[in-house]
Amino acid sequence: MAAPQSDHERRKQISVRGIAELEDVNQIKKTFNRHLHYTLVKDRNVSTLRDYYFALAHTVRDHLVGRWIRTQQHYYEKDPKRVYYLSLEYYMGRSLSNTMINVGIQSSCDEALYQLGLDIEELEDIEEDAGLGNGGLGRLAACFLDSMATLGMAAYGYGIRYEYGIFAQKIINGEQQEEPDDWLRFGNPWEKARPEYMLPVNFYGRVEDTPQGKKWVDTQVVFALPYDNPIPGYNNNVVNTLRLWSAKSPVQFDLKFFNDGDYIQAVLDRNLAENISRVLYPNDNFFEGKELRLKQEYFMVAATLQDIIRRFKAAKFGKRDPVRTNFDLFPDKVAIQLNDTHPSLAIPELMRILVDIEGLSWEKAWDVTVKTCAYTNHTVLPEALERWPTSMLESILPRHMQIIYHINHLHLEQVLKKWPGDMDKMRRLSLIEEDGEKRVNMANLSIVGSHAVNGVARIHSEIIKRDIFRDFYELTPEKFQNKTNGITPRRWLLMCNPGLADLISDKIGEDWIVHLDQLQQLKQWAKDANFQRAVMQVKQENKLKLAQMLEKDYGVKVNPSSLFDIQVKRLHEYKRQLLNCLHIITLYNRIKKNPNAKIVARTIMIGGKAAPGYYTAKKIIKLINSVANVVNNDPIVGDKLKVIYLENYRVTLAEKIIPAADLSEQISTAGTEASGTGNMKFMLNGALTIGTLDGANVEMAEEMGNENIFIFGMTVDEVEALQKKGYNAYDYYNANPELKQVIDQIQNGFFSPGNPDEFKDLADILLKWDRFLSLADYDAYIKAQDEVSRVYENQCKWLEMAIHNIASSGKFSSDRTIIDYGREIWGVEPNYNKLPAPHEPRE
Repeated sequence: MAAPQSDHERRKQISVRGIAELEDVNQIKKTFNRHLHYTLVKDRNVSTLRDYYFALAHTVRDHLVGRWIRTQQHYYEKDPKRVYYLSLEYYMGRSLSNTMINVGIQSSCDEALYQLGLDIEELEDIEEDAGLGNGGLGRLAACFLDSMATLGMAAYGYGIRYEYGIFAQKIINGEQQEEPDDWLRFGNPWEKARPEYMLPVNFYGRVEDTPQGKKWVDTQVVFALPYDNPIPGYNNNVVNTLRLWSAKSPVQFDLKFFNDGDYIQAVLDRNLAENISRVLYPNDNFFEGKELRLKQEYFMVAATLQDIIRRFKAAKFGKRDPVRTNFDLFPDKVAIQLNDTHPSLAIPELMRILVDIEGLSWEKAWDVTVKTCAYTNHTVLPEALERWPTSMLESILPRHMQIIYHINHLHLEQVLKKWPGDMDKMRRLSLIEEDGEKRVNMANLSIVGSHAVNGVARIHSEIIKRDIFRDFYELTPEKFQNKTNGITPRRWLLMCNPGLADLISDKIGEDWIVHLDQLQQLKQWAKDANFQRAVMQVKQENKLKLAQMLEKDYGVKVNPSSLFDIQVKRLHEYKRQLLNCLHIITLYNRIKKNPNAKIVARTIMIGGKAAPGYYTAKKIIKLINSVANVVNNDPIVGDKLKVIYLENYRVTLAEKIIPAADLSEQISTAGTEASGTGNMKFMLNGALTIGTLDGANVEMAEEMGNENIFIFGMTVDEVEALQKKGYNAYDYYNANPELKQVIDQIQNGFFSPGNPDEFKDLADILLKWDRFLSLADYDAYIKAQDEVSRVYENQCKWLEMAIHNIASSGKFSSDRTIIDYGREIWGVEPNYNKLPAPHEPRE
């Protein structure tokens, strides 16, 4: 097989896309050298690769600055309705390549560095991932920012600038070890600190009744220092802002320390306040009721709302009363989207500002708040739903607790009107849960305080309405909507898979980059032998590249012609990496039983981080690595089967793995995965999916047709029926000899000869306590995997299905998702008009 082209060779062959005029390569070289000398204070004799990366990043950033300032000026001039996306997580990954592509200077930068004797790919690899998220929720927020900028929406992301992002995962002796992700240790060339916009955030204290109303006094103050990050749209000169807050201690010291002479202690104590933005909580789909987490949530919300109101008051147009701001206009000018319940304190905080500070009546303030806020739910798992103890809220946010009680009082009055005397309904609809420790249910608060509530895939939105929030749906059905998730095609095809992007553009032009539904046109070539061959060549190049990386990083030589079978996502029981592991062991046993049987060779890769305190998830990682150790070192197996646990799965690794995948594993128990977005990334890059009818898989199957996806297992209704009847895993264990052998091997220490009881507890979970019914779906899963192997042998059929997958991906663009949010929740339309470039005259 021919070695894959380097990206430089490919870019040299392609004439520059019609993104923008070819930038002057000499100018880029000049700017690069200027930054090396004047920004980094280095010359070529002492510069390191990291210095060159920073010089390039600053050079690229220079192309953003004019556009960034112009965009903000444009918003000030036009005073459009602004969208504020509040999220505690943004899983941005790297910015350099994405920025070069969106601004249209990738080829010029590549050529300039080539002439300087530098390799752009080497420099791109120096950049640290901005890992300010756990998984899907944070990556979705990043895709949404890209789409909002590309669609010309006046949108702002708000979050926290964690000093330490999601931990770096090391696999040592098969086990996950966590290391801190000190992503800022070399600095971040993309951000701009804005100390002039630093804002106070209050905690603790007490509430005083005054003639003017309630007053929150004697508080402890922490300052929120904003850092702005540019978010460039694709080829439209729009640059929006992601503003991340960092906690800073108040400047003044407590005088008593000076009186006691303990000046050093006074300085040291300032650090306690700054812990608020120190580290991202590494839990995904699990609620941890820690005080620091509550402070993080309020810190982000309080700073953000002050900023939103400042911008609203400073706007150029709108009938703003010079004496008193007209908050009637607030919902016409401001849309606040709560990304899950983490920012739900925005509701009582906005009420506090409007009532206590701005002097609105409760009724008026409530009307403004509900019309402004909207809430996205991301999970149906009960352990993931946030419930804060009232005692903690009363201590840290005493005024907010009062406001929540009053919201609940008025809300329950409405419930009683609709269902007089139904105390059970009252209990279920209350914002305050009183069984055991008294708690505030933040999802209930988010629903009551928002005008729109959405799930993130059609099936998920239906489950919300008929199950988890059924009573709320009966009370206010008009609030509930669906907004199926999407991914940005810029990062997840154009950037990460340039070979496939070029192939598509040669066939249908480049409009698909911002109108992904145009990929439908590819269906006419699904059976075309030449097009199939071209798609296969791109896939093989990507697989060869990945195989080289695996050999280098893991010392495992894999067969690049084997089927690359991949499951990468957070490690959680509901995602059923354990079911995948049962299939691996089944394949291994089949090869051992009949070594000469014809078999489709597979390289199975699993990757993902487990929450540090999640014992079972970490044990599953250990099992997969132990199985890999046996399989990969068995000479009888050879290269028919290889198993690799991908260490430290993150955005940057995803960008390398997804273009090389043949098969994408989306095998969660039906009714547990809200949507999934990894499934969409694999589909867009021409991998076939094996999956249950869960999350967005349902809509993917509809778009491409069931004949182009491998669906298996129970439906949501069948899962519910089995749970109602009573699930007995032993029924499946005893009925299937292959399954029995696999479980026995796990249980009896076959994969852990040094410690025969190592995985006994995992076998016990599967047989006694498995909420996710893995054994009930095992037989259907194995049969579907056998079908995968059969189809893979017929490469023409496989490629036809792969092309149908790519061509059916249009619905799953985050551009479509954001247009739907804009039209149906925010009251904002996309604007496809380009802003003038910095060198062009303003409108």
